[in-house]
Amino acid sequence: MTNKKKNVREAAVELLENIEKNQSYSNLLLNSTIEKNKIPSIDIGLLTELTYGTLQRKMALDYYLKPFIKNSKKLENWVHQLLRITLYQMVYLDKIPDRAAIYEAVEIAKKRGHKGISGMVNGVLRSIQREGLPSLEQVGDPIEKLSIETSHPEWLVKRWVEQFGFERTKEMCEVNLTAPLQTARVNLTKTTVREVIEDLDEEGFLVEKSPVIPEAIRALRGNLALSRAFKKGMITIQDESSMLAAYALAPNENELILDACAAPGGKTTHIAETMKLTGGVISLDLHEHKVKLINENAKRLGLGNIRTIAMDSRKAGEQFKEEYFDRILLDAPCSGLGVMRRKPDMKYTKKEQDLYQLSTIQQNLLNSVSPLVKKGGILVYSTCTVDKEENEGTVLKFLQEHPEFETDASLKGRMPEAIQPLVTDGYLQILPQDIGSDGFFIACLRKKV
Repeated sequence: MTNKKKNVREAAVELLENIEKNQSYSNLLLNSTIEKNKIPSIDIGLLTELTYGTLQRKMALDYYLKPFIKNSKKLENWVHQLLRITLYQMVYLDKIPDRAAIYEAVEIAKKRGHKGISGMVNGVLRSIQREGLPSLEQVGDPIEKLSIETSHPEWLVKRWVEQFGFERTKEMCEVNLTAPLQTARVNLTKTTVREVIEDLDEEGFLVEKSPVIPEAIRALRGNLALSRAFKKGMITIQDESSMLAAYALAPNENELILDACAAPGGKTTHIAETMKLTGGVISLDLHEHKVKLINENAKRLGLGNIRTIAMDSRKAGEQFKEEYFDRILLDAPCSGLGVMRRKPDMKYTKKEQDLYQLSTIQQNLLNSVSPLVKKGGILVYSTCTVDKEENEGTVLKFLQEHPEFETDASLKGRMPEAIQPLVTDGYLQILPQDIGSDGFFIACLRKKV
């Protein structure tokens, strides 16, 4: 008997099992599941919604399921995932009737398990349908309640409340549950924003000019990575907040720039474009295969002023003499807490001590590249996290040990108008709710003359 192809809900259950078991990245597994099960294009949207949505809301779903499951510890993982994705459809998706979602769940349970399991799945889901969801109002502690409601670990919510206050944290947690918008940067060495928008419209994409970044566009329909404009090197897929790193660096034509942790090359290529193909950008990354990505991007965009080297940036001093570069960008390895909308599984695997370990790595990188900046030159430190330990904490420690550097107050004037109110004393912290982008941090430091 031949194996039947898995339907969307079965594929989603298997996908969630693998993500949890192997702590694999959801975005990579999703693509391989689509290929392996030959999921038709019409169903890819639902598979993505079920996978990401269930991951995003996992803690809330478990809270709602708990009173209806007698012994959740004995529950096989796939059964738990099946209950989660079905309840996700019942609670959060309007277009799928409860009866259809329950019917599908019972059929999958019959196929994968024995009669007792399908009966249990049916019983749990029918009870929820009949009795309704347990109220979150019985959770007295506001931090615990927000943690469950938005499925963010309690330690993280508590930490953010201490750093940003309750209201800002609540906004951030709620925005983290929404799908991110795809944005792209127009390659102004080849074309204009207007021409790219016209070209994409003609091809059937729906895009609009970014209200925040002059050379950016936002995709309202269609994947821009599949467009003619992308293939012809007219655009680069990049988040708007990440584009601000090049604004902070503000390179002049004919300067020599170091991008110390450069892969996959979004910021490197932006810097090269800003310099109008003059000067030179030297891009370092630890991994050979990631350096290959930078080279591919540079070639596609027609940027000849980029040179790549596969090396550990902590050893940059062995490769380059002191005060060799006009400006340096260090987009440091970080916890990535600003990109949770893109990687929802991250919420459940990160631990608080990770942030302190990363701060040490960030410190070492800053210590290693800072001697390479010329006097009067600029060092930009950036991360895609929102945590103050990795951001201001790391920079303040560095400044205490390096009195030859100071924060650069002129950062504000270099930023696009919409961003300027978010800049304070050479620092820029963007939370996901601020401009609808990823969370991102920038510190601009100048080496004293």
